[in-house]
Formats: sequence, C-alpha cells, structure tokens
Amino acid sequence: MSQTPFNIQRAAVIGAGTMGRGIVMCLANAGVPVQWVDNNPQMLEQALSAVADTYAHNVRQGRIDQAEADARIARVTAAADYAAIRDVDLVIEAVYENLELKQKIFRELDGLLKPEAILASNTSALDIDAIAAATRRAPQVLGLHFFSPAHIMKLLEIVRGAQTSPAVLEAALELGKRMGKVSVVAGNCEGFIGNRMLNTYVLEARKMLLEGAYPYQVDAALQGFGFAMGPFRMFDVVGIDLGWRARELAGKGQDAPEVQVDNRLCELGRFGQKSGDGYYHYEPGSRQAEHDPQVDALVLEVSEKLGFQRREITPEEILERCLLALVNEGAKILEEGIAGSAHDIDLVYLNGYGFPADKGGPMAWADQQGLTDIHQRLRALETRQGDHWNPARLIGELEAMGKGFADR
Repeated sequence: MSQTPFNIQRAAVIGAGTMGRGIVMCLANAGVPVQWVDNNPQMLEQALSAVADTYAHNVRQGRIDQAEADARIARVTAAADYAAIRDVDLVIEAVYENLELKQKIFRELDGLLKPEAILASNTSALDIDAIAAATRRAPQVLGLHFFSPAHIMKLLEIVRGAQTSPAVLEAALELGKRMGKVSVVAGNCEGFIGNRMLNTYVLEARKMLLEGAYPYQVDAALQGFGFAMGPFRMFDVVGIDLGWRARELAGKGQDAPEVQVDNRLCELGRFGQKSGDGYYHYEPGSRQAEHDPQVDALVLEVSEKLGFQRREITPEEILERCLLALVNEGAKILEEGIAGSAHDIDLVYLNGYGFPADKGGPMAWADQQGLTDIHQRLRALETRQGDHWNPARLIGELEAMGKGFADR
C-alpha cells in the first residue's frame, strides 16, 4: 500500500440502512476494521444481524469458509456515538439524501475526529463542496458513491470537491483497489457522472410514455439492445417511491408532466418489487416482472388527461432517443472536465448501470457510429423536438478534427 499521509487502517460508517450495510461489508471484506454508528440502536442491531446472515449465506454457498466469515464479522463493531470513533482514519456517511442533515453530521465529526481523518459522503447527487463547507478540513472531504447493493456492485464513483487534496484522492483510489472496486474519479456536479447521465436517459423514457409508448415496450427495446434491464424495470427494483418522496421533500418537480405516471402509481401504493406491483406485477416471493394491462390503461389515461396526442413509437425511436441522450450528456461531462476521459464514463456505465459489455459503453458506442453520424442524428432530433437536443460543443469540435471521444 502506498505510504501516503492518509493511510486508511481503520474506518467508521454512519448509517445502518441498506447502503450502510453494504459499505460496512466492503470494508470488512477488504480487511479494514470498521465501527458502525446509527442514532437508532435497534436499527443498528438489526443491521449487524443482517450482515452476519449475509456472511452465513456466503459460507453455505461455498464463497468463503467459516474462518473467513468469522474474521469479517469480528472486524465490524457497533459504536455508541461519534466520540467513540474519534481515532479512525476514514468516516463514510451513508444517511438519507438531505443536505442539511449531512452538513450537520460533517460539522460534528469535524469537531471530534483527529486532524488527519478523511470525511466521505456516499451521496449519489448532492453537492460535495456544500458538505465540505460545513467543516474546517475541506481538503480531506470527498464523495465515495457506492452502488447498491454496495458489497456486490463493482463501481465506486470517487467525487473530488474543489478543494479535495491529491493525497486524499490517492488514498481513496488505494482503498477502492483493496475493496476490489472499479474506481472512477468524478468532478462535483449534480449527479456526478452516472446519475447525471441517467437523468437525461430516464427523462426521454418518461416522455415517450406520454407520447405513445408503454413501459414494457420501452424496456423491451433497451433490453433488446443488451441493457441488463430497461428504465421501468429499474424503477421497480429501486423503488418508484424514492423519487416521489424526494420530490415531496424538496417541494419541487412534483408537477412535471413526465413524473405524473410515477406519481399515480405511488398514490396507488404501487412502489415496485417490494410492494408486489409497480410498473409491472410480481407474484408473491417472485422478482419476475409481469406485464400488467392496468399500467397501460393508467399511462393512457395520464397522457390523454395531459393533452398528449398519442402516436406509435417504434423500438428504433426508443433506442435512438435514450442512447443519444446518454451520449450528448456524456460529451458535456467530458467538456466540463467532470470525467477525466471517455473511457471513465464507459467504465461507469458498464459497471454501474448495466450497459451491454459488448458495446463497450455509451461513448465507445458513439465512436463506433462515428461522430459525424451522431452529430447529424442529434441535429435531426433538435429540429423535431427542440433545443434540449442541441449537440454538445465537444461533438462538433471532435468531428471537425476527424476524431472520436477516445482520442480526446
């Protein structure tokens, strides 16, 4: 291990929810002793049991032996409060996505921890600089965005704030390696690399529901291209209610036409797999998504009520709009220096978002099409559908030089 001033030997995790559990296991699996804090002792107790159950399951599956399971469990200990973790080298916060709450936690930790400790947030979209501003150690604050389930998914987005020091980034990359992650450094913006691009992709999918497509048609087209799952199956797995509740809490975005189908499903208690119904139907105990005509009827009703004239949307149009939305946003991310290379963007999409491996990632796919072709197709969409399809400046620049994203 490189002997940086930030040698991560002991860690702590704040939050005993789903993400906290996965992150604790990532650290324990990598040989890092980890203290675990949650303001709800009962929840922490349940989380410790869940971790022990996961390791017991791994032993039964023959993935690890009992001695290894015991060693991993022994590395995880409950801590009563922040004072109990004052000597750790790294704290990863994994609480609810609320900026004020995260700032409060970071402010408290900053006052208690040793001066050289690193503070990381597992936020998937919030402003790392705004979180760092609550402390007096901004060079030692960064994002460590794990993907759910954290102990299984390979991707780790390491988010550098405006003041994050190179030595801290190096220590985070080293830790990522020890945890067996595919680590990608991202700049600080809303959604970083993966979720910022995903937002544009999902927006197109939702628009097409209102314009004439049905969820199963959108998913079938994208799964036919090779995606592990389409956007609406993904919503069902993650929980449709997450976005709904976030919009309610933020007090904005709830009136947008594109989220009205989601809103109606949530009002009906259709949250996805966990409730047995979402965009699809699930038989008890099954994760098999089954087409539900009731959802088609609801989509039809919502779109007509909003005044849309529905039309047939082909699988080709679904692919064109969803893929080009990813590519165009990816180009803007490159242009802004949020991602270091097109390859980094592809790594994010291959390891965190189920992009088909044989296509190499969205930017590699665009290079295979040729940027002249991509540019023309974006211009055609801009003519038909408006300014949000305006091609990223970088696409025109690379095209003029006869280059692709990989050459940048």
